[in-house]
Amino acid sequence: MFFVRSASVRDIPAIRDVLAETWRATYAPFYGAAKVEEIIADWHSEAAIKASLERPLSEFLVADDGKTIAGVAFASYAADTKAVSLHQLYVRPACQGLGVGRDLFAEIETCFPDARSLTLEVDPGNEPAIAFYQAHGMAETGRTDNCGKGQSGIPALILSKPLAG
Repeated sequence: MFFVRSASVRDIPAIRDVLAETWRATYAPFYGAAKVEEIIADWHSEAAIKASLERPLSEFLVADDGKTIAGVAFASYAADTKAVSLHQLYVRPACQGLGVGRDLFAEIETCFPDARSLTLEVDPGNEPAIAFYQAHGMAETGRTDNCGKGQSGIPALILSKPLAG
């Protein structure tokens, strides 16, 4: 059984492992191994994870069974718009289908009680992720040509849902 908790700096190596493993399994078919390794080195470096952990108005969660970090979620809150951006929600391939993603997503929804909306970006070819998010109330509200950092050149669907806040 996995428990969702706030991440700490001691979790950084395990978080990086989850991100790298999941990106390789999910995105290598879309972008190729070389591009995926480039993204992992940039977006999922220990320094990038540490910066996320220290980001104000954010929450970084892990699903942990005491031996393994099965999944991670990172979201930030914009107080001026009362909007939450879900930047990362990844579950190790071997742990998918066990409810880890569902539990992480549910916890993110409660971390920002004043929030009025939740938004995320997802690769248009990642059909399992799109189905997961749609099953949790998300709907397509836009598209971008630059998912993630800077001018990535990676297209994404923008999914959103209202929150109770």
